[in-house]
Amino acid sequence: MNIVLSAIRNAVDLILPEVALLATVCMIFLAAPFLVSERGEAAPGLRHRWGWLSLIGLSVAAYLWSISEIQPVGLGPFRLDGLAWFIRGLSLASGLILVLVNWNQAEDARAGETQACLLAIIAGVNLVAAANDIVGLFVALELISIPTYIFLLMPRRDALAQESMLKYFMLSIFSSATLLFGMSYLYGLTGTTHLEGIYASLQAGQSQPMPLLVTIAAVMMIAGLAFRLTAVPFHFYAPDVFQGAPNSVAAMLSFIPKVAGFVALYRVLAVTIPSGDWSMLSLSTPLLWWLAVLTMFVGNLLALLQNDVRRMLAFSSVSHAGYMLVGFVVGDAGTKAISGYDALLFYLSVYGAMTIGTFATLAALSTSSRRVSAISDLDGLSQTRPVIAIALTFFLLSLMGMPFTAGFVGKLNLFLVAWNSGGDAGQWLAIWLAVNAAIGAWYYLRLIREMYLSDPVTEVGQEQQPAVMVAIGLCTLATMGLFMMPEWLWQAIQKV
Repeated sequence: MNIVLSAIRNAVDLILPEVALLATVCMIFLAAPFLVSERGEAAPGLRHRWGWLSLIGLSVAAYLWSISEIQPVGLGPFRLDGLAWFIRGLSLASGLILVLVNWNQAEDARAGETQACLLAIIAGVNLVAAANDIVGLFVALELISIPTYIFLLMPRRDALAQESMLKYFMLSIFSSATLLFGMSYLYGLTGTTHLEGIYASLQAGQSQPMPLLVTIAAVMMIAGLAFRLTAVPFHFYAPDVFQGAPNSVAAMLSFIPKVAGFVALYRVLAVTIPSGDWSMLSLSTPLLWWLAVLTMFVGNLLALLQNDVRRMLAFSSVSHAGYMLVGFVVGDAGTKAISGYDALLFYLSVYGAMTIGTFATLAALSTSSRRVSAISDLDGLSQTRPVIAIALTFFLLSLMGMPFTAGFVGKLNLFLVAWNSGGDAGQWLAIWLAVNAAIGAWYYLRLIREMYLSDPVTEVGQEQQPAVMVAIGLCTLATMGLFMMPEWLWQAIQKV
């Protein structure tokens, strides 16, 4: 009994930030129903209390993360290696900004559950990074998916929100089933669900011909995780879901699932066999190469055809998943200074700041009765809301990869590691990345043109939303700071 208790205590010690987040989630879910009347009415300003409580929960989790130390990987259900440490910090920082964006997105009666779902999603991302077992990895991924279904519907319950939730729900459970199917083959091959045991088992079988089940497992797991990355051909839910979702939900969907997807992909593929005659990563590289190229082209070309700003940003999110896949395909290869994984983590961090900032500006322009939807809604924004127009322009330029923005540094790193990866496949990836960056510039410039070269034809929201403005300021500061002083982020990445 003492050994069991000691093992449980040691496991909990590795996930104290997530325990703090989930405790806050339970507290909100238990208290929120008692503060709402039978008619669904709540005291005015209740959303502010839930917002502050969410920030306190995130702050406690951030403090526990700051005092944690990277530890050797053991045999328990959790790990705290360099990757888990980095992803935990990234998700907590993005979670803080998302709470601010979400502050006024739901009515007072629904704000508590909305913020609780967001905190549960952040805890799920952290647990994906900390998982040391494929069962725990799958459960952590579902801890992201299930609250997302509720998160899609809680702020708004109109027809568009319901359609978004149903589409995401149906495709999400299909992708989860596909992923679980691949994991079951991996378990059947190795006889264990523990990641280190899986690595050792596959390493021991290197001298034999690659079993067909390894191919099936790799393909099914890539297919299941490609949904979270919005990689082609598992991207088609994105435009409809982004169009109908509230701004805070769209901001979360554009970034958080990508973090979880790439981390899970790395756990099950990239380090399965570090060397040898064959590996799941070498088997998967050609498939991932084509996924990267198709995702970049499909995302950018379809974005050119959109007249709804959310659908355009959804396809933009698809194209950026392709850019990140470039870093994953390059892997340990790259320049002498950085590898493809380093460039991926840097770009993922940069992308979080600029995409959440973009949706935060849309939240600042929307009201409870009207939200920015068509591109024409941005006409003359520089005249009606000049501060928002400047911030949105800065985020769009960063998404475009223009100089003097963090997006430029991120894309440049991906280009260089692909070009210097030591093969024609990597150089072709670099060429396609450059071509797609040029294509993407067209629709980003289209939004900027509408803001500065058109006259206002519709009235945008003028409501004061301090929390959203703080979120925009933090995203602007991060996007600017990661261009001017990226060294601190590189130092954190080196710990991975």
